[in-house]
Amino acid sequence: MSFFERVYKAVKQIPYGKVASYGQIAEAAGNKKMARQVGWALHVNPTPDLVPCYRVVFKDGALSPSFAFGGENVQRRLLEKEGVKFDKKGRVKPCFFV
Repeated sequence: MSFFERVYKAVKQIPYGKVASYGQIAEAAGNKKMARQVGWALHVNPTPDLVPCYRVVFKDGALSPSFAFGGENVQRRLLEKEGVKFDKKGRVKPCFFV
């Protein structure tokens, strides 16, 4: 299984209403030093309807300004739809991390 395939598998395991950081996904995929590659894998995600890449955020809870499937505002709306809450700076509150 390729690193990207392991990334997609790990992202599929993020529960509804929760998020994980790029680093958490990199570690789950087998190499905690490959957080940037996780971002690339999600950017080229061939099945966004099956892999909820919008549940992956920066370790400080910030959203990606270049969210590949519609931008930061779309990512926020998708997360809010699942009940995820944000702080005053627009970051996911820590209690929503897996």
